[in-house]
Amino acid sequence: MNYTIHKCDYLGQITLSYQGEVVAQGAGWVCVVAPFGFADRDLGYIVLKRGDIFTEWFYADRYYNIFAIHDRDDGALKGYYCNFTRPALLQANSLRADDLALDLFVAPDGSTRLLDEDEYAALPLDSAERQRVAEALAELRQLIVARAHPFDELA
Repeated sequence: MNYTIHKCDYLGQITLSYQGEVVAQGAGWVCVVAPFGFADRDLGYIVLKRGDIFTEWFYADRYYNIFAIHDRDDGALKGYYCNFTRPALLQANSLRADDLALDLFVAPDGSTRLLDEDEYAALPLDSAERQRVAEALAELRQLIVARAHPFDELA
């Protein structure tokens, strides 16, 4: 089954929509697989190539989503990209997630890089929501250290 994924800005306005194939689903979460559909991009810490495979977990009760990125040519893990978002709105064949700008990249060796801190700081979010994002970051760091799912491919 295919899902339409809508990435929204912090105001809830759609900024990007794409298709992913549902590979697993449970109460309050969905996992989709989608190929990277843009031109190759060198981000400085990872090179994304058109056709790289993204396995994406979205949660209705968490302030993040997680994308495992695998190389299109050899299937090797390139890393995990974690977006801090409001909890996903999961529907029958689509989902929406409001992006809050802050991101966490996890390299295959488990090292991390916090991204877009200035962009996140500039958003007009209240202190309660910023606290939820801080708690989400702490939760992700615990999952990474424990190599807990979905971070079980880390070296």
